[in-house]
Parts: sequence; structure tokens; C-alpha cells
Amino acid sequence: MTAIQKALVVGAGIGGLTAAVALRRQGIAVDLVEIKPVLTVYGVGIIQPNNTLRALDQIGLARACVEAGQAFPGWRIHDAAGNVLMNAPSTSEAAPAYPPNNGITRPKLHAILTDAATAAGAALRFGVTIDQFEEGASGVDVRFTNGESGRYDLIVACDGLNSDVRRRLFGDAYEPQFTGQGVWRYNLPRPADLEWAALFVAPDSKAGLVPLSPTLMYMLLVTTEPGNPSMKGLQMADEMRRRLGSYTGLIGQLKPLIVESDAVVYRPMESTLLPSPWMKGRVVVIGDAAHTTTPHLAQGAAMAIEDAVLIGELMGRDAPLPALLDEFMTRRFARSKFVVDSSRQIGVWEMEEWAGIHNPAANPGGLLHTATLALMAAY
Repeated sequence: MTAIQKALVVGAGIGGLTAAVALRRQGIAVDLVEIKPVLTVYGVGIIQPNNTLRALDQIGLARACVEAGQAFPGWRIHDAAGNVLMNAPSTSEAAPAYPPNNGITRPKLHAILTDAATAAGAALRFGVTIDQFEEGASGVDVRFTNGESGRYDLIVACDGLNSDVRRRLFGDAYEPQFTGQGVWRYNLPRPADLEWAALFVAPDSKAGLVPLSPTLMYMLLVTTEPGNPSMKGLQMADEMRRRLGSYTGLIGQLKPLIVESDAVVYRPMESTLLPSPWMKGRVVVIGDAAHTTTPHLAQGAAMAIEDAVLIGELMGRDAPLPALLDEFMTRRFARSKFVVDSSRQIGVWEMEEWAGIHNPAANPGGLLHTATLALMAAY
């Protein structure tokens, strides 16, 4: 006997789709609702560190991701002119059968997750979300925006950093806050000799190249963006190239290839952490809705996936629901807080350095390394 018989998942992003698969693997009936009428994927590519692959392997999807993506051993660090400074290898300690990192395009990852959720028997409904919900003694009664209704043992809200469910449960005190940095991304042809991910450090920013397939990679650029400026109406290709002005070498050679403004993906870095517990009664908030992080550790999607896989594991047990949700928080809160706090700290140190402020305590590379190793541990 499982702890619950039927769950509602809100949101068809990475966390929501993973939760649908994980719950169905336990034989739990799943309805998934997504407010968008058509599932669109925001972004270019994503990095899956080894702990992400461990979680995906628990629900049988790690191999498909690696086969659809591009494995790489770690980061090769360069200066702004392209001179190699050092290699920073990653680890496969969490999942020894898989590579230290996998780069994959977001459309491919979403196709894998959507196909798996559908094949597992989850009912996916688009263009609809929660209108109202009311908890009773033995379930949650939900009315949807299309007028239909349903009763569920548990609602799992994975509706992103601007989560409507989080606001309904906890108010607007935990809205994500701009950290001062922005990240730019653009897909480019991958040079045949780019086997490692590459990081280039300039006096006022950092750029990177992440393999996604044998022929594709994406460029990332992290910049300070004072005041969180609106990019609406700007020629984004021009803006990205302008911010790459201090780079020569390989980045300088690639800069003229950034020509399509519609293909530039820019996102202001935002961060928040919902205090424990992330639930009220039979409604639990996970993923970016509970812990939005900046991408400095490449762990945002990893944390959502780990949340979702653990929810599936716990709900498959024959135990009281409140005890299982308490265990979920015990196993997830400190780990997620560590990611949010470490990522914020790296960003603060970077902005200090780029502003010419010397902080003797700053050690962004060291924190990245120790945090990555710490996240390989079981949780």
C-alpha cells in the first residue's frame, strides 16, 4: 500500500514532469496541469552534474539523457584572451556509471521527460491550472480554471519561481529577488576539439562554452546588470556582443556569430528560499517554487529533480503522509539551502572583484569545488 493513491502535479517544467514520472513509478495515479496551452521550453541548454544523473537514474531516465546529450569531464579555465590557466575536473562519485557532467538541450530534456510521463500513464492537461482548492480530512478538493474538479491525496506544486501556489500558501514574502547579475546564453556550432566545458575569466565578467552534442554547444556570459535593467525592445544580439568586448581568443572569434536577437536567452539572476516546511497540509511546493537559485553551481535543475524523485520515493511507502512529508523536509531543506547560499556567495564575490573590491575571504573557485563535491553525497 502506498501512502497516497492519487496526486495532482502543478506545472510541466523539469520538476513537475520528473515528479509525474517518479510518482507513476510507484503506481500512484497522477494528473498534471500546466497553465500554458502549448508546452514551450525557455532556454538553450542545461548542465546535468553527476548528482543529477544519479537522481534521474532512480527513475530510469539517466541513460536517455546521456545518449541525447554530450558528456564532458569538467571545466578548462582560461583568461579573457583564451590562455589556459588550469583544468578543473568534476567527479562521478554520485553515479559512477555515468559521466561527471552531461550537457543537453532543454528541448531534448523536456521531450525525454514528457514522453516518460506520458508513457508511465500520467494524465497531462495543458491550458489549465488550479482555480481553487480546499483541504478536507482525507484529501484536497480542486476546482480547475476550465470548470472541472477533482479530489487528490496530495498536490505537488512545481510551478516555478513565480509560483502561484507558493503565494496562495505563504503570501508574497518569498518572491525571488534580483541578485545584481544577469546571464546571457546563445547556441553555437561546437568545435570538434572542445571536449571540456570552457570558462573564460575577464576583469568584469565571465564567459563559458558548454558542449550539448557532437556539433552543438552554448555560450554563456555572466555580467553585472545594475538596477536590473529591462531588455524589452533591445537588439539582444548587439547587447550580448557588446558585453563580450573585452574577450579575445576563441570567445572573440565566436562573438561575430551572435547575430539572431531572438535566439539570445537572457535572464536576470534571482534567488529565494522558502523556509521549512514547504507545505501546508496536503499541498507541498518543490523545485524553483521553493528554492530559486542562481546558476553558479549548475544545480538549479538538479535540486528540482532531486526533490521530485524523493517525493516519488516517499509517497510509495506504506506510512502516514505527515511523517513522510516531515522526512522530505529533513532530507531536502539543508541541502537546498546550501545550494542557494553557496550560489549567492559566489555571485557576491564575483561582483566585488569586477568592481575592483579586494576581499581576502573571497574564494569562488574553491567554494564551487567544495560545494560540488559535497553535493555528491547521499541525502
